[in-house]
Amino acid sequence: MLNEIKQEAESRMAKSVSVLQAELAKIRTGRAHPSLLEHITVDFYGSEVPLNQAANINAEDARTLSVVPFDKSMVGKIEKAIMTSDLGLNPNTAGVNIRVPLPALTEERRADLAKVVHHEGENAKVAIRNIRRDANHQLKEFQKEKELTEDDVRRGETLIQQLTDKFTGRVDELVGIKEKELMEI
Repeated sequence: MLNEIKQEAESRMAKSVSVLQAELAKIRTGRAHPSLLEHITVDFYGSEVPLNQAANINAEDARTLSVVPFDKSMVGKIEKAIMTSDLGLNPNTAGVNIRVPLPALTEERRADLAKVVHHEGENAKVAIRNIRRDANHQLKEFQKEKELTEDDVRRGETLIQQLTDKFTGRVDELVGIKEKELMEI
C-alpha cells in the first residue's frame, strides 16, 4: 500500500517535471529550434492541428526556421498562423518554403523571458507540492481505516517528502539551465 502511494506520487511528479520541460522548450533562447512553432495550430482541411502535423519544420541556421507544408495549398494558412501567433514572428514565403527569421533578443526581452521561466518553475513546484499533499492525505485516510500504522504513515510521509525534495531540486536545476541559456548572448 505504501509503495503504491509512493509510486503514484513519483510518476505524477515526474509528469509535472516533463510538462515543465515542454513549457521551457517553447521559450526561445535566441537560437532557432523547431519546438518553438509546435504549439501553433493551423486549420488543416476543417480541423485545427498542430503545425508539425501539417508541415515539416527544420532549423536552417541559428536564427532561421524553415517550414515546408505537406500540401502546397496550405502555405497561406500556415504563414498566417505563424504571423498571428504570440511569438511576434514575420515569416517570408518563397514558393512552398516558408522561412521564419528570429529577431535577436534584447536585454529587456531576456529579462522578461527569465521572469516567465521563473513563473513556469513555480507552477511546477506548486503542482509537485499538491501531489505531496494528496499522497499524505491518502496515507492519513489509510491510517483512519486502520490499514496503516502510525509508524507506516510517518515513514510514508518521509518518503514522499524525499521525493518532493528530489523533484523540486530538478525543477530548480531546469530553471537555472534555461535562465543561463537566456542570458547568453
